[in-house]
Amino acid sequence: MAKVTPGSARAWALAARPATLTAAFAPVAVGTACALRVGGFRWDAALAALVAAFLIQIATNFANDLFDFEKGADDEKRLGPIRAAQAGLLTVAELRRGITLTLLLAVAVGIYLTHVAGTPVIVIGLSSIVAGLAYTGGPFPLAYKGLGDIFVMAFFGFVAVCGTAFVQTGYVPDIAWVASVPMGALATAILVVNNVRDFEGDARAGKRTMVVRFGKKSGVREYIVLLVVAYMSLIVLWVVGSTTGWVYLPFLTVPWALDLARSLARGRGVALNRTLAGTAKLLSVFGVLLTIGLVP
Repeated sequence: MAKVTPGSARAWALAARPATLTAAFAPVAVGTACALRVGGFRWDAALAALVAAFLIQIATNFANDLFDFEKGADDEKRLGPIRAAQAGLLTVAELRRGITLTLLLAVAVGIYLTHVAGTPVIVIGLSSIVAGLAYTGGPFPLAYKGLGDIFVMAFFGFVAVCGTAFVQTGYVPDIAWVASVPMGALATAILVVNNVRDFEGDARAGKRTMVVRFGKKSGVREYIVLLVVAYMSLIVLWVVGSTTGWVYLPFLTVPWALDLARSLARGRGVALNRTLAGTAKLLSVFGVLLTIGLVP
């Protein structure tokens, strides 16, 4: 931290949290594979969707950094990676400007996607932006009301995968609806690890996550259910999605997933940072393998 100068490019990179961008990349990759499978692949729309997803994710990360700091959720007892505002690396004003600029760039990409796929893109884009800002900000911060899990499932699963397929094909293929389930489930699993790790600090800050409401064991159970849903959805894809046996490639990661579940059940505090990083990597690898499996 001593080497990170306040306001520097490294400070902005830390606030952008590049490790979390797997949650934006994997659903877009899977959605593109779905479009390719039904013969509707467009490289320009796929690339624009990926850039838009990255920009909205980065803006959301900036917003979470800012709003959690203002609400007292990020303090000197924080167990997770350093946050820019809490560490004094970026000011509140700088983060607000960063959010604005990043979202303006996302809107610019969205204008191009609207030209490609029509006005439904406006709804997709605006709802994603609003959800990102409302996750920890605004008069009804979703994460503080225990609704974070639902919105992560919706936006990193259904919206991301189906939206990516839509901007390339002009409609949402049935296979995209099913393929969105494991992406949303694993993205939500990342959030669950974060909430299990931070439940004591969240409780102090009034952040009423599902883990704060129902305890750590409920978080572990939710994590396991999400993993089961992710892998079982592959069977549904094979049955109803006219896919080949290659769609089962993500099953190669089952031992890894079991190890992560065990580490969540046994770990506590900063020890769960490795589980958090591992779950993010699991989403990425699962997404890549599913993408390969879906390509005709």
